[in-house]
Amino acid sequence: MHKTATKLADGRELFYYDQEPTAVRDTVDERPLEPAASLSEIRLDPVLGEWVTVAAHRQQRTYHPPAGECPLCPSREGRLSEVPAADYEVVVFENRFPSLAPDSAAHVTAHDDDPLHTLRPGNGRCEVVCFAPDHDASFADLDEANARLVLDAWTDRTAELSALPEVRQVYCFENRGEEIGVTLAHPHGQIYAFPFVPSRTMRMIGRAEAYRASTGRNLFEDLLTAERATPERLVLQGEHWTAFTPFAARWPYEVHLYPNRRVRDLTALNEAERAEFPGLYLDLLRRFDRLFPAPDDAAPNRTPYISAWHQAPKDGGDELALHLELFTIRRAPGKLKYLAGVESGLDAFVTDVNPEVAAERLRAAAPH
Repeated sequence: MHKTATKLADGRELFYYDQEPTAVRDTVDERPLEPAASLSEIRLDPVLGEWVTVAAHRQQRTYHPPAGECPLCPSREGRLSEVPAADYEVVVFENRFPSLAPDSAAHVTAHDDDPLHTLRPGNGRCEVVCFAPDHDASFADLDEANARLVLDAWTDRTAELSALPEVRQVYCFENRGEEIGVTLAHPHGQIYAFPFVPSRTMRMIGRAEAYRASTGRNLFEDLLTAERATPERLVLQGEHWTAFTPFAARWPYEVHLYPNRRVRDLTALNEAERAEFPGLYLDLLRRFDRLFPAPDDAAPNRTPYISAWHQAPKDGGDELALHLELFTIRRAPGKLKYLAGVESGLDAFVTDVNPEVAAERLRAAAPH
């Protein structure tokens, strides 16, 4: 992996990731951009003890532009985009409309003296990861070498963002599909560097610590051992990774992908684990796309999904295990799983597909 660092016209950082060290990345961003000020703040919910990010400036972000005006495509034929180069393999840059930003403290004053109204600047960082230059592609269309390059970019950004003093946890994820809420169709993901540990991670830490206290063993190691011994929920197995539908899946089709060796985060994976990951992950994504028929013969199968890396926070969380969670809100052709009263109101999920049936259908979605 070869990395080239540069800056955009408004001072934001951009990184090109290439497979070959001979790639020349010296194109200058010629757009007349003014620096964008972030008004991000985080507020503590006193009832749940959870941080909520308020980023009202994001109302101005780009929303469903025509394909010819996509800001994530390369800059070509006189049209300047967020990526100055005329072509690229993988590129990462600071989001112009971030939920969290390192300069938030310059615009937001902290209030820590009122336990009912605790407010702090949303110091952190949000980055965009462009997986490919082709606007009409998706991650599942990549070959293994390009998928590995994305993994290398995720790993590099995890290492660099974790080193920032204000950052507590790094979260790499992809939203795909308008049904998920995606506003840019270009194949891309995001990275959030949080100034706090999100509540779900805190709950996982608490459960893992309680399990260690009661059994003397690690929760995630025991979980993976049990799932590998449960063939009805297994989807894929490699020498270094295992994919399965969880016993208590929340989503209609949900798969968790674990390295067989417990590690804290992406930076701790070894070369054998990194080498095997692209093939298994691409296989999973393509199985998701084969779950439901395309709406017409001309359109490709594109199942909407969220793909999310769960990593241990920078400090603590030693009982956690790196894993990827992949799930779709589509429960049947033309039907979506909406988070209505019990899910949105109480976080009490009701799943529409038996997890064992979901795993069976994913196994059957293998290429012919």
